[in-house]
Amino acid sequence: MKRLFLLSCFLLSLGCREAPVEEPVTVVVEDPTPQYTLTADKNHNKFSSAIPPQLTVPDGSIVEVYTQEATGGQLNINSTLEDFHKVDMDKIHTLTGPIYVEGASPGDVLSVEILDLEPGDWGWTGMGPDFGFLAGDSEAEGFKTFPLDKENNIVRFSENIVIPLKPFLGVIGVAPTTDEMLVTFPPRANGGNMDDPNMTVGVTVYLPVFVDGALLSLGDSHAVQGLGEVVGTAVECDMRAVVRLQVIKDKKIAEPQYETADYYATTGFGTTIDEAAKKATQYMIEHLSKTYGMSEGDAYMLCSLIGDLKIAEVVDMPHMLVTMHIPKSVFKK
Repeated sequence: MKRLFLLSCFLLSLGCREAPVEEPVTVVVEDPTPQYTLTADKNHNKFSSAIPPQLTVPDGSIVEVYTQEATGGQLNINSTLEDFHKVDMDKIHTLTGPIYVEGASPGDVLSVEILDLEPGDWGWTGMGPDFGFLAGDSEAEGFKTFPLDKENNIVRFSENIVIPLKPFLGVIGVAPTTDEMLVTFPPRANGGNMDDPNMTVGVTVYLPVFVDGALLSLGDSHAVQGLGEVVGTAVECDMRAVVRLQVIKDKKIAEPQYETADYYATTGFGTTIDEAAKKATQYMIEHLSKTYGMSEGDAYMLCSLIGDLKIAEVVDMPHMLVTMHIPKSVFKK
């Protein structure tokens, strides 16, 4: 929805002559009010083309989506380590959706612009010896719950440690071509459990579309997480998300990409960091070549000079996710 405001601009001279009056200027102001709402009870926990949509929206819609923490309500702020051990892993991740976006067809790209993210009132994090980056190398286990201080935008990890909140959605994904019910743990070409803390408010995520309507699902919401998510959990929480969904017909990507006003990023998943990093680099070379008319060699060199490879996550077996960021400021308009 867009509101048009008519602004009349007048130029005042410093002399005695009467200033000429300019023509009225039309300014377009974006209205971020959600047009559709999808509640957290409209959920599932697999990726498949066979899961029916819970909401159908036109291209360009702004949608308000409520998500549950990853266990789908199995834990609460009073839960203990014993409760954490009893979590039914077959119910993870609880995702809200799918959302059918009209006009989206295989080969298109779905743009998911993240307009707002509001975490719930509490969160949790937990770890065990059989999960996480150091699985098999560490016997440590633990579980913590936290009230989220949204007024001050912090979570208190301990008496001496205060962490700023940086909410994001761990899972942003569309349906794959298969009607098999795929577990949500590893990231794939359809996005899914990317666990990239850079995908926060102000970011536009691009997802390749594999089925009609895209069938977008959101979830695994986090109040804050470091790059890597090494114990396998972040500060897991409920979330209210507001996203704008747009279908792009003239963009082709193999795996998710994203951007802000300041940088462009490619992602690559793989069974090793090397494989994921190589894919992220190759996708950035392709982006630079197509977008700026650069040769492959120049794009490759530029990636070496200003490209930043970042490990998004290392725990969502069997895949890891690596991204490459390129600042936009180096390109003259």
